[in-house]
Amino acid sequence: GMVTILLNRLGDIGLLLIMGLMTYYGSWNLSFYKMNEFMMIYILLMVFTKSAQIPFSTWLPMAMMAPTPVSSLVHSSTLVTAGIYLLIRYVNLLDFNYKNYIMLISSLTMLFAGLVANFELDLKKVVAYSTLSQLGFMMSMLSIGSTELVFLHLFIHAMFKSLMFMCVGSYMHYMYSNQDIRMYYGMYYIYPMKSMILIFSILSLCGFPFLVGYYSKDLIIEMFFFSK
Repeated sequence: GMVTILLNRLGDIGLLLIMGLMTYYGSWNLSFYKMNEFMMIYILLMVFTKSAQIPFSTWLPMAMMAPTPVSSLVHSSTLVTAGIYLLIRYVNLLDFNYKNYIMLISSLTMLFAGLVANFELDLKKVVAYSTLSQLGFMMSMLSIGSTELVFLHLFIHAMFKSLMFMCVGSYMHYMYSNQDIRMYYGMYYIYPMKSMILIFSILSLCGFPFLVGYYSKDLIIEMFFFSK
C-alpha cells in the first residue's frame, strides 16, 4: 500500500506542476503549451506513474494484496487507466521524439510483464502482469496516434479483465485464499460455469477471433501496420 501511495503521488506531483505552469502563463488552453519542454516532461511523469510503466511498474503487482472486488475495480477500469486517459487527452502536445520514447518504454513494459508472468506462481499477480502488458500495448499504440482505437480497447479491456478478476476471486474463496497457481487443478469440475467465463475472458484477452477483444486488437494492429 505504501509503495502504491508513494509512486502515485509522483504522478500527482506532475499534475500539480502542470496546473502551476498553466497558472504561471495565464492560460488553460492546452494548445498554448505545444512544444513546451517542461509540459512534456510533466505529462510523461504523470502518465508513466499512473499506468505503471517502467520504471514505475512495481506498484501494480504489489497492490494485488487488496480484496478481489477492489482489484477488479481499480486494476481494470479506474486507477491504472488514468494514465491512458490522460495521454489520450495530451498526446497531441508531445513532440515526435517524446512519442518515440513512449514507444520504447511501453514496449519494454510489455516484454517485462510477459516474461515475469511466465514465472509467477501467485494467481492474482499473473492477472496483474497481464494488465500491465495490456497497458503497455495501449501506450505503444497511443505513441503512433491511435487515440480512438485505444479508447475503444480501454472499455473492452475493462469488461473482460473485471470478469477475469471475479472468476479468480471465486477460485480463491474456494481455496481459502490460497493464491498458489499450482494448487488450482480440477476447478472446472467444481465451478464449470465460472470456468467457462474465465476461459472466454482469457481468449478475449488473447484476441481470439470473433470475441470482443479480437475486434479492437485487429483494428489497432491494422492501424500500426498502415501508419507511417
